[in-house]
Amino acid sequence: MRLFDAKNTVVEPDIVVVCDRSKLDGKVVNGAPDMVVEVTSPSTAKYDKHKKLKLYQSAGVKEYWIADPDLNMIQVFLLDNGQYTIRSYSYPEDSSVQVSVLNGCEIDLNLVFGESNL
Repeated sequence: MRLFDAKNTVVEPDIVVVCDRSKLDGKVVNGAPDMVVEVTSPSTAKYDKHKKLKLYQSAGVKEYWIADPDLNMIQVFLLDNGQYTIRSYSYPEDSSVQVSVLNGCEIDLNLVFGESNL
């Protein structure tokens, strides 16, 4: 995925949601997708939570999720006036998370973090 910033940065997120088909060019997304999900690991957590967070915010990614399977937690960053606001969801206290860029779409955290997925 190419994000048009000063360096024309290329990143490879775990999950990308693009609602505007004109941004799709074969296997490449040109510009900011509507949503990005990164699944952290000990080796990627710092990069996902700092560098990619700033990059996605400046590129205009409307919704950025960081899923941490070790903590059974999802952090949701929503773009508001060019800045991200954050909300954290922890399984099993929170049972689902609403996807803001997709009306009516809700992710069941039991399917993400439940015992059957270990």
